[in-house]
Amino acid sequence: MFLWQYLTPFLLTTLYLCKAHLVGRCDKFTDLNLAHAFLGTSVRVRLLLYTRHNHTCGTLISHTNLTQHPQFNLSHTTTFIIHGYRPTGSPPTWLLDITERLLVREDMNVVLVDWNRGAATLNYLKAVENTRKVADNITAFIQKMQDGGASLSSVHLIGVSLGAHISGFVGATFNGSIGRITGLDAAGPEFSYKPLEERLDPTDAQFVDVLHTDIDALGYKEPLGHIDFYANGGKDQPGCPKTIFSGGEYFKCDHQRSVILFIDTITGINSARAYPCSSYNDFLDGKCLNCDSFGDAGCPLFGYDVIQWKDILLKQKQAKYYFTTNDKSPFFKSNYLVDVMIWSRSSRWGYLTVKLNNGTKECDFVCENSKDVEFRKHTETKLFAQFDKDIESVKEVSLTFSTGKLLKHMQKLRVLKIRVTNLEHKEKPLCRYDFILEKNHEVTFKLLLCEESLF
Repeated sequence: MFLWQYLTPFLLTTLYLCKAHLVGRCDKFTDLNLAHAFLGTSVRVRLLLYTRHNHTCGTLISHTNLTQHPQFNLSHTTTFIIHGYRPTGSPPTWLLDITERLLVREDMNVVLVDWNRGAATLNYLKAVENTRKVADNITAFIQKMQDGGASLSSVHLIGVSLGAHISGFVGATFNGSIGRITGLDAAGPEFSYKPLEERLDPTDAQFVDVLHTDIDALGYKEPLGHIDFYANGGKDQPGCPKTIFSGGEYFKCDHQRSVILFIDTITGINSARAYPCSSYNDFLDGKCLNCDSFGDAGCPLFGYDVIQWKDILLKQKQAKYYFTTNDKSPFFKSNYLVDVMIWSRSSRWGYLTVKLNNGTKECDFVCENSKDVEFRKHTETKLFAQFDKDIESVKEVSLTFSTGKLLKHMQKLRVLKIRVTNLEHKEKPLCRYDFILEKNHEVTFKLLLCEESLF
């Protein structure tokens, strides 16, 4: 009986999906090819509904009669997924992934806006022109939802590339009453430097969050929302091809990384702390790590959960927020601040390699400051150390000082104190005092809670 209690929901779901497939009730995203794109396609918008009852089997929704779809619960959150330009006509590869993760996160209505007929064309300008027609279609549908009792505050539009601006057009029609718009690398060509009414902007929803990953090519460069994230500076993404000889991936990898990064945050397990800063270089130099203005919550986390910082962000000025990633999932790094104070007689220029360990050989994460920095007597030098993974309960630190100059004489770095602060978790900083680092010689120390009186 105990086993059957847990197997029953699974078996019922399986039978439901099998039945749906057998009777042809699953509606799929329009699959076109390069021939369609070459000839061009006229706008046709199809709305595919996914819920926890049909998370892999889309249902084509009537634009005029919502009563035909009892599984569409108007009291739930409704999230619209709006894709962008499709020059080859193929369906986006990430559609099923984002849909399933959203439904795992919350019992909601996920509406996939399929405007592949209209987006599939080699004429980008025509696709841009079609965005207004798509927005009008979505607007009319949301109006039907509102007439049926749905709250605009419960509507979330997630727009990719051209889809980000479509979301903005929809939101503007409702005078910014839509609950949330998420723009994933909003399209730059034909939208850059346009007035607010011709692109996504902060007035289009109660909260607008935007991610930039390709500002030097296909994406929009300047801020568009209440908070704008710039992953890896918003340009070249780790793991993406660096030369044109890599084929199509060279052109689309940076742009599409925005969707992949956002999807990775939906479950609430993976996320990146992002810091407001005037430039990416200042961020990497550790000049923008103060999060006091955000109170106990700390600086915002990029992604699905940034809505938790809504009230604070709405009171602040528009700013750029930076974070870095790895080249594959899990993408998000763990950030530490390393403060070093020396008492050598003269200043020292060089690099410091930092390894953190929790006492096991399996947890040895390395970070090397990428710039030649100056260590000065009785002056704290701040190093922003980023590690590929999070490490809990740090117990040891290994340090290597180097100058990077073969002809330079051997130097020692006489360290008065080093302090390691975890920027991800509310943990007390760890310290080590009074030791010497020989050039190119690694030294390992156990870390202790800092003696605050010494700082």
